[in-house]
Amino acid sequence: MPRKIPMRRCVATGERLPKKELLRIVRTPEGEIKVDPTGKANGRGAYLKKDIAAIEAAKKTRALDRALETEIPEHFFEEVKQMLG
Repeated sequence: MPRKIPMRRCVATGERLPKKELLRIVRTPEGEIKVDPTGKANGRGAYLKKDIAAIEAAKKTRALDRALETEIPEHFFEEVKQMLG
């Protein structure tokens, strides 16, 4: 029997994609915003497609701010883009 692939929704594009194709962004209990490469960090998580356009869309529509219930600083989006680029 084939293993089930965990699917998650990108907060920017609304697409359902395999978890491996997405970045998990987490707001830690301390209120820190960071990328969670393991997918296991404590805190409130949201998923973003590993795509510059999706990151731009999340910044413009504040989709990530809403998903994580906090304000995301401008420099955070730049860091994420550099990680991908």
